[in-house]
Amino acid sequence: MNERSLLLEPDLYARRFGVADDLTAQAIWKPITEYLQRYVPKEGVTLDLGAGRCVFINSILSREKIAVDVDERQLKEYAGPLVRRIVACGDQLNMIADASVDAVFASNIYEHFPSRESVAASLRETYRILRRDGRLIVMQPNFRYCMARYYDFFDHRLAFTHEAMVEGITMVGFEVERVVPRFLPYSTKGALPKHPKLVEWYLRIPLVWRIFGAQMLIVARKPELSSARSMVYEIP
Repeated sequence: MNERSLLLEPDLYARRFGVADDLTAQAIWKPITEYLQRYVPKEGVTLDLGAGRCVFINSILSREKIAVDVDERQLKEYAGPLVRRIVACGDQLNMIADASVDAVFASNIYEHFPSRESVAASLRETYRILRRDGRLIVMQPNFRYCMARYYDFFDHRLAFTHEAMVEGITMVGFEVERVVPRFLPYSTKGALPKHPKLVEWYLRIPLVWRIFGAQMLIVARKPELSSARSMVYEIP
């Protein structure tokens, strides 16, 4: 078994997430996707990196949608009929043309990578495929705020704080425009409310994020040649 094959272990996610969890995820992600829509152009091309059960890419409004994951079975089962499916690792996106994507969404993926070098390679690939002024949106467990439970999941290999992730993103050339160290709770099985209306309420009150948030939200742009934006850093 190679170092990546753990991500293809068929029983791992089947045991972790059942049918009820699928329905809960769909309910939770609808308001989350609506919140993130501000960063995703509806007439553009959106790529979900590590799409998993495709709750984001199925819900986001976008002219063209691409789901990338190493698990072909999940893509076949969950990706919507209008979603282009690509079976690939996040650091090997050679099948996607340079500057052809408007937004890349990466949620809870980089902790599964085999090394920090592979994360850096993935960030460089993301930079390459994005158009100028295109956005990278990262949601990621923030080790600073969930370290006690972080390795409760067998497939967590790497740990990042928001500062480490910002450093890696800027290292490859991105301009970071928004950093929220504490955004969503650590897991959908945890403190995040399960009813869509309650999730909407949660997202409208950043003060509550500072109590329950253990995942970061980072929004970065591939800069225009003359761009000079400043980063908005929100207090955890």
